[in-house]
Amino acid sequence: MRFTKYHALGNDYIVCNPADFPNWTPAPTVEQIRVVCHRNFGVGSDGILWGPLPSSKGEFGLRIFNPDGSEAEKSGNGLRIFSRYLWDQGLVKNPSFSIEVPGGVVQSVIKDNGKLITVAMGSVSFDSAKIPVNLAGIPREVINEKITVLDREFTYCAATIGNPHCVIPLPEISSELAHKYGPHFEVHPNFPRKTNVQFLKVIDRNNIQIEIWERGAGYTLASGSSSSAAAAVAHRLGLVDRSVTVHMPGGKIGIEIGDNFSIMMTGTVNKVAEGTMHPQLFEVKV
Repeated sequence: MRFTKYHALGNDYIVCNPADFPNWTPAPTVEQIRVVCHRNFGVGSDGILWGPLPSSKGEFGLRIFNPDGSEAEKSGNGLRIFSRYLWDQGLVKNPSFSIEVPGGVVQSVIKDNGKLITVAMGSVSFDSAKIPVNLAGIPREVINEKITVLDREFTYCAATIGNPHCVIPLPEISSELAHKYGPHFEVHPNFPRKTNVQFLKVIDRNNIQIEIWERGAGYTLASGSSSSAAAAVAHRLGLVDRSVTVHMPGGKIGIEIGDNFSIMMTGTVNKVAEGTMHPQLFEVKV
């Protein structure tokens, strides 16, 4: 059971090629995912990238699993990591190729021999029906809506880039804020499929800062889809231009916003380890 581990700005994933896991068909179980991702009892990661898989729409298929066993529709950092894996394994020769995930098909471009990768993430939508968000009245763009979480009322915007996001613009943000309110935003009744959460501070016309609470994973040092959604929201609010650097605890991602809020995301990927999972790993229940 060979695996490869990478991180993208501290957001780490384990790539599991189905060819190396013949007993995990058609995919790992919730119990297997939880123990592999566990920081004490397993290899430890923010998720599992299960691929390459057959695809009818892209050159490669990929499924993305969170540490709690749930499945993500899309992950910007996960897609960059998987792109690097395909390049490292010699599974692609052309530096530009397509990957299909449940949240859509993206185009990846390998740069600097895999250390830097650009992904065309698709277009952001603020439509409540597409995200989805439960709102009173007719479906509409989720811009500057009010929400009460615990002891505080917030103004938020919501977006999807294949997976749901809730963006909360604030004058100041912190990891403590994300830890306190993030878990409650994630499961708020407004979000029937739960949501990823970004606490957003605008620095200037070309720079924003975010703190992230990721659906199914918790507090996260960096996120590509979160960067895409937060930058799109900031642009929709008229607070930033089309070229935005997103600052996160794990590092920076570059976002280019095109027509119809299409997103080009560029960031680094670092290889961490290659190894083999021992069967004894799965004797522990977590």
